Amino acid sequence: MRVNWNNIKLGFLGMMVIALYGFADYRSDQKTIDDISIKFLGDNNLYLTEASVNKLLIQNYGTVKNRPKEQLVLNTIEEVLRSNDMVKNAQVYLTVNGELISKIVQRKPIGRVEGISKFYLDDLGERMPLSKHHSARVPIITGKITGKTLEDAYVILNYINEDDFLRKNVIGIHIEEEGKYQLKFRLENFVVNLGGVENLDEKFKNFMAFYAKAAKDKSLEKYAVVSLEFSNQVVCTKI
Repeated sequence: MRVNWNNIKLGFLGMMVIALYGFADYRSDQKTIDDISIKFLGDNNLYLTEASVNKLLIQNYGTVKNRPKEQLVLNTIEEVLRSNDMVKNAQVYLTVNGELISKIVQRKPIGRVEGISKFYLDDLGERMPLSKHHSARVPIITGKITGKTLEDAYVILNYINEDDFLRKNVIGIHIEEEGKYQLKFRLENFVVNLGGVENLDEKFKNFMAFYAKAAKDKSLEKYAVVSLEFSNQVVCTKI
């Protein structure tokens, strides 16, 4: 019987390639984590630190550095990071050099509630704890805090953050009761009675027209209350 040496050579070569890949994978799995890099994406204001992230990992996953790559479960590490109240999202991956990279997106506060309980309201309308590492410069929310009034405050804050002038100048929302919200401005002595959250676009257009005229007339300091509660008009109370 004639032997086909070409087929034998190809079979042997295939076995060698498989063996080499297997050895490479084994060596790769046995390689340990040389370093950990934590990167915070987006806002430079850090509500948690690299040290607190490392502590979180150690407490909930164990030591990562110098650990064999095969022992790491990246999905579990991501879940550990996301469990932190300051973290919105986290992505973890390994480099070919044995470095563990953690990219973290923090939650973003848009208002701060000052009451019996103190906490932030984040950009999704959810409660976010205060941080001992950084204090956000956001409008202060005071008054009658309930689930409904916080929902309305979230609507108002979202509108304010879409307007450059309002975002820079509104420093507080006071809740007198449900449907009665009052705005406080950075440089002005008057307060703005907003009423409810309906027709915000119309209310703020009327307010901006009033503000521009009063600023031109240099009469802003004469007012104690500016009310936007009534349809298509601005009612002012002088000092």
